[in-house]
Amino acid sequence: MPGHMPPPEADAVRHTPLEDVQGIGLGILLCGFGITILGHLGFMTGQTAGIALILSYVTGYGFGVVFFVINLPFYWLAWRRMGREFTLKSLACVTGLSVVTEVMPLGVSFAALDPALGVVLFGAVTGLGLLAIFRHKGSLGGIGVVALMVQDRTGFRAGYVQLGSDALIFAVAWWLFEPRVVIYSLAGAVVLNGVIAFNHRRDRYIAP
Repeated sequence: MPGHMPPPEADAVRHTPLEDVQGIGLGILLCGFGITILGHLGFMTGQTAGIALILSYVTGYGFGVVFFVINLPFYWLAWRRMGREFTLKSLACVTGLSVVTEVMPLGVSFAALDPALGVVLFGAVTGLGLLAIFRHKGSLGGIGVVALMVQDRTGFRAGYVQLGSDALIFAVAWWLFEPRVVIYSLAGAVVLNGVIAFNHRRDRYIAP
């Protein structure tokens, strides 16, 4: 097609280490804020973070500790399928989020937060945080690793893969929590995965 420019090659331009640090750091901060909103509301989310939230509510252990532990098995898969860079960055992201979610509630509190607005804010800021992390070749481990693998190998959007896994997680949550909690939580997960599904597209990237 005349005038049509093909998408740039994946290795045409690379982020510098400083760009990776600021991008991943911002993503972790946004995701940590989203989790803090959910913790305040007593809601949950999907993916590995949702599993960690369920276990933290049930066991009483902090989200950060549970989230870090349940991600450990996925690093082996990431190392074999996605490479060293992706795995190390994912480990750094999971560790960073585990720390941020333990510390942020000490400096952030909400006098009033409408649940409907809260889940929309959660989905929006967490989705943007994940996009920043994905954009710099990282992830928050767990199901996110599998979703990125599927997208890279088949073209099927990562957001849709995660939405399918969320459906299973929320089916389990329906038997553990009040319907109100599950419905609000599901709404937040839809917003989150919608942000990723509509915006995480490699054919629109200008740098890997």
